[in-house]
Amino acid sequence: MASVEPERDVLHVVGGKPLEGTIRVRGAKNFVSKAMVAALLAPGVSTLKNVPEIRDVQVVSDLLRLHGVGVDVQAKDGVVTIDATHVELADVADVDTLSGSSRIPILFSGPLLHRLGEAFIPALGGCRIGSRPIDFHLETLRRLGAQVDKEHEAGIHITAPDGLHGAKIHLPYPSVGATEQTLLAAVLAEGKTELSGAATEPEIMDLVAVLQKMGAQISVDVDRTIRIEGVKALKGYTHTSLPDRIEGASWASAALATHGDIFVEGADQPSMMTFLNVFRKIGGEFDVRDNGIRFWHPGGDLKPVAIETDVHPGFMTDWQQPLVVALTQAKGLSIVHETVYENRFGFTKPLISMGATIQLYRECLGSLPCRFQQQNFEHSAVIFGPTPLTGQDIDVPDLRGGFSHLIAALTAEGPSTVHGISLIDRGYEDFREKLSALGADIS
Repeated sequence: MASVEPERDVLHVVGGKPLEGTIRVRGAKNFVSKAMVAALLAPGVSTLKNVPEIRDVQVVSDLLRLHGVGVDVQAKDGVVTIDATHVELADVADVDTLSGSSRIPILFSGPLLHRLGEAFIPALGGCRIGSRPIDFHLETLRRLGAQVDKEHEAGIHITAPDGLHGAKIHLPYPSVGATEQTLLAAVLAEGKTELSGAATEPEIMDLVAVLQKMGAQISVDVDRTIRIEGVKALKGYTHTSLPDRIEGASWASAALATHGDIFVEGADQPSMMTFLNVFRKIGGEFDVRDNGIRFWHPGGDLKPVAIETDVHPGFMTDWQQPLVVALTQAKGLSIVHETVYENRFGFTKPLISMGATIQLYRECLGSLPCRFQQQNFEHSAVIFGPTPLTGQDIDVPDLRGGFSHLIAALTAEGPSTVHGISLIDRGYEDFREKLSALGADIS
């Protein structure tokens, strides 16, 4: 008997209607889950505020509970309280049931090594947008003194018989995940750790702020070097998450593509400055207020742009996918050079079937050659517009690509059916309710 697709996994959209109204954006997906893991480092109670109700928070909550940690989630208030007084090794089979749901488990390694002397990491999931090797993570742990057994049949077993100790670590690429791994593992390691080539995204700096509240000694230099002096013990924290700059930019792109007008309550100017510059260059208007940012299409033709994604403070890779949909409605030729993930343009195929004119290239169509040069990855896109979009059946490929497809369906004339939308729940809180509040015709 054929399986029936869950009703909540399909969204029927009738597009061609401007999105107008107010929605609220809470804490950053790319920060809150890491701050929850950080609570494992201290035998006490931590409180995290401004937490969105997204699947990644549920996954981390479940993983923490498997390790004997008390987690109380007040979703309506956006408050998560974590009591890590008692930590125990989880059952391998139980941890494995959550493998594939998230890439967060690898970040449990450092805290568990400090609290228990060992950690088990299952096979990792996440969005299929390019190579996301955990080699940087494992090499970092080895440099700090951990023993990594990659041959374990169900995942990776990590031990630290002599404890973790400070080391000099260099990242060949400023990986956000490997930087987080180093921070979480080195704060309680004996001695000093110097991490060069580190990522310095706003979410990283908020994690540094949390660890400093807990008692960590961390300094960040202008040359992307982070220095960590290990301390003997940490305490619980109380912290309010920075807002989600990716979700804010996603709704801004939706306003632009649909000729709409959206006030994004909670959106934050400092973390979105690079995006705001490009948004204005395309022809979008915005008004920064004390409690958020209003984004709208002022009428007339949108202008084409050339964008290169990069690590912070460059143009964020997670911003380009929703913005590409808006660029299909700009008059002229736009170029997007993706330098962070090599396979991020897979999401453009449904856009082309909806009527967009997008060509992908293996060459670096940017100011400088990037690390994907001459590697046969289609990592540059040329978008010609404006082209009318028409509704289609769409399968969501990944989190950000999926939300971009939603924007395309809302921009298109006629009905679309979007399958696999539960994937979007990983990073967009109550997006169905928010779409309804903005006047979208969905069911």
